[in-house]
Amino acid sequence: MTVRPRSADLLYPAAALLKEAPGASRIERIAEAMVDLGPDLRQASPAEGRLRLARTNRGLLVNATVRTSLALECSRCLRDVEVPLDLTIAEEALPSIDIATGLAIDVSVEPDVIRLTEAHELDVESLLREAIQLAEPIAPLCRPDCPGLCVVCGAELASGAHDHPGEEIDPRLEVLRALKVDGERETG
Repeated sequence: MTVRPRSADLLYPAAALLKEAPGASRIERIAEAMVDLGPDLRQASPAEGRLRLARTNRGLLVNATVRTSLALECSRCLRDVEVPLDLTIAEEALPSIDIATGLAIDVSVEPDVIRLTEAHELDVESLLREAIQLAEPIAPLCRPDCPGLCVVCGAELASGAHDHPGEEIDPRLEVLRALKVDGERETG
């Protein structure tokens, strides 16, 4: 098992494995990987995990289990929160260069398939980035029962009870208080 400490080293050589018979496999370790997730998303802890590369008759079967966490904001109270992620990656990676002849393979036949680099390396960073982005929660919470913020003053409701002074009504609308509506007659 090889240890690769930086995300820049998330390129795993696969040329030797591509020369082996289908069924051959190799296990690698993903260690301390920080991935650029774009301007709106940030990892709170490095990705750690296990990567299994298995030779198929077409290329490689890539299986990985990875743990990391995201630095997000609670969708109710706006506190900073660290959301742990347990990721599973299962993809097929095909060569872009034929290992036996050295000739380029027509990649337009299967444009959506993960491709190995021209040097027969697997770029795990792009797979990891996509898995993290897809696992990002839509509405992260600091805790399941987070009460959020007061709609009137914006104070955190978890910080305790608070009162609001009686609402002042626009004097022009004061006359509407005296209006009585018969709900049954109005709705038919």
